[in-house]
Amino acid sequence: MKKELLMASALVSTLGAASVAEAVTATMGGSLKIGQEFESPESGSDTNNNKSLSNFSVSLSETTDGGTTVSSSFMLTNEGGSAPDDDNAIKLTFSDGSALELLNAGNAAGTHAVSVPGASGEQGIAVTTSNGAPTGTSFGAGATALGVEWHSAADFMADGLKVSASYSGSSGAAAAGTQAMDSSWGVGATYVTTAGDSTVTIGGGIASSETRYSGTAPTADRNGFNIGVSAVTGDLTVGVGYGDGDTFDHQGTATTNTANTSSVQVDGSVLKAGVKYVSGDITMAIGATSGEAKDSSTMGTAGTTDDAYDSVGASITYAVASGVSAILGYTTVDVQDEGVSDTSGGSAWYVGATMSF
Repeated sequence: MKKELLMASALVSTLGAASVAEAVTATMGGSLKIGQEFESPESGSDTNNNKSLSNFSVSLSETTDGGTTVSSSFMLTNEGGSAPDDDNAIKLTFSDGSALELLNAGNAAGTHAVSVPGASGEQGIAVTTSNGAPTGTSFGAGATALGVEWHSAADFMADGLKVSASYSGSSGAAAAGTQAMDSSWGVGATYVTTAGDSTVTIGGGIASSETRYSGTAPTADRNGFNIGVSAVTGDLTVGVGYGDGDTFDHQGTATTNTANTSSVQVDGSVLKAGVKYVSGDITMAIGATSGEAKDSSTMGTAGTTDDAYDSVGASITYAVASGVSAILGYTTVDVQDEGVSDTSGGSAWYVGATMSF
């Protein structure tokens, strides 16, 4: 309880001393994405689905007399997807370039996960719900809503280096399931340098947590590391990323790429690679993901057989006009569940357009 009270006191005193103006500066942005997806699963009939997604977000920012910028954001709508995202931190950016995020700050290990090029579009295949193989490199980097994250200024101790550190604590509320994250910490770093005509970015982090549970404890708390590198040479971008760790589905909602409805503990890893090339108004991209995991629905008992998720996707995006893009995308997915290949994979096409402002 002391940790939570200290965090609350720090937030109130920091904002109270900031002398924030009565009106903040607001900027708005959003997009409309609409298209048609054509799925060909390995089993079952071919289907086609209309994909319509829209979002509208607002960013708020103001600078105090002391030179500290206070900022946050919220999303008004996110149609066709998940519920509006209100889990946004209050960010204080200081005059030296360092920053502090308060509440809903996230995990620093995930902050520094390198972005790997991949196919655009809304194409995909729903795989079997019992497949626990991860598809994102920072799957082990969890955090509760009661968290803080500190970011260094640019060129921290060395040219091109930025670092972050985060901590989150428990809200004290009872878990809806049998496992819940009680606290977490993470550290991460990104280093940008040049090599000949290329700009190279190296990033990654490590994360760990403590688990609160009723009944049997999982064999490992949520934890892991990620590392990645990308290189930009003119119009060509190449990237690769890797993540390894443990996680669990503790509230009946998946923490990986599936929709498990019971508590599942996962020990997994994932490798991502991709290439993007821009030629005038045309952007071509190709990306691949290979994830594997040993999962178990019996808490306290480690999984013994492998789940696997392998996908390859490609896309062509054409800039029709300022803020308007046409997209053609394709993805193929192959899966394995509990050591046995199943037929829940397949392929999918997507044809659509995006309008952004």
